[in-house]
Amino acid sequence: MKTLKVIGVSAAILIVVMGGLWVSGLGGQLLFWSFTQMNEPAGEFDPADAVAPPDYELAVNWAALPTKQDPADLVPAGITVSPQGDYPVDVFFIHPTGFLTSGSWTSPMELDSGTEENTEFMMANMASAYNGCCNVYAPRYREANIFAYMGSPERRSQILGFAYQDVKRAFEHYVERDNNGRPFVLASHSQGTHHAMKLLQEVIDPSELRERMVAAYTIGAVLIPLSPDWFASMDHIKPCERSDDLQCVVHWDTMPEGTDPIERDAPSLCTNPLTWQVNEEIAEATENIGAVVPEGTYNMVLGDKPDVRSGDNFTQLDAPAENLVQAQCRDGSLFVPKQESGPFKTMAGLMADSYHGLDYALFYRDIHENAKLRVSTYLNSTSAPGS
Repeated sequence: MKTLKVIGVSAAILIVVMGGLWVSGLGGQLLFWSFTQMNEPAGEFDPADAVAPPDYELAVNWAALPTKQDPADLVPAGITVSPQGDYPVDVFFIHPTGFLTSGSWTSPMELDSGTEENTEFMMANMASAYNGCCNVYAPRYREANIFAYMGSPERRSQILGFAYQDVKRAFEHYVERDNNGRPFVLASHSQGTHHAMKLLQEVIDPSELRERMVAAYTIGAVLIPLSPDWFASMDHIKPCERSDDLQCVVHWDTMPEGTDPIERDAPSLCTNPLTWQVNEEIAEATENIGAVVPEGTYNMVLGDKPDVRSGDNFTQLDAPAENLVQAQCRDGSLFVPKQESGPFKTMAGLMADSYHGLDYALFYRDIHENAKLRVSTYLNSTSAPGS
């Protein structure tokens, strides 16, 4: 087993930090306020302070493309896939937050930075799960700083809305220039899922694109629920209820047993990734096809620390660990046994109150194989274009 360095995902940090909101009494609130005041970017968000919008004609503004070598090309040891570019279906993957330092409210998109290395980490350990069904497209974008989530809902909405405009432009560029009418999967995590939700609502559901969407793996939305009202705002796209359902949405937030479900202002969809059903039945560990320990270093450097690379190269994913966890949806959260031993012991220790950072890792091959199943079902269905 490889040595695990500093690892995790940014929204896992977010949940730990925002635990201050859930601590009763003035002391917890003051601790949370003090932390954010000391570490968030100075001043209010001003779009005029952001760097120029990325030009999606340029390959450098894509974290993953089927036409270049990138960390999304990785596969776990023992798994064989076709070369990128050979699939009849694409995936458009929107990465989660990797920008944690306090220089600005949105990422300056510096290639030689810890933030960019975090994006590469996400390509290697999340986007690569779809390397087996699909050609992987993943834009870089002026993502919201993690501290955007720690202020008022109004500020969060403003900054996320700004970042979303990049994602929307990237998606429209992909559809117009690269997709060539192929079916596609939409996939995301955390902040990426918040942007994917808007794409589904504003761009995909109202257009013919919904017919070409195989499914949406919008995972790890945390405090922003995939609620009944959100689904009701769309005319066509609904939750997936079976492993081979099409043109639908799956979602879960992973929590360790012994913790409470995530508190939200509305119920949220919970899909069990071992059965791909929406219910509260326990799925046994024998149904867990394979967890994969993430490769490389994630730079968990908050606040005014230098945003520098660790120098990692993302070269190889471990072989999947089979039958590792059982899983059960309860009150909108997905519960798994505490990982107090085994390959995820160190990671789980960093995320005691939430396994948000394990949303993909614990179910990596489950996602990999289910995406292949849905793509195969789509290509064999009467809904496929040209059929």
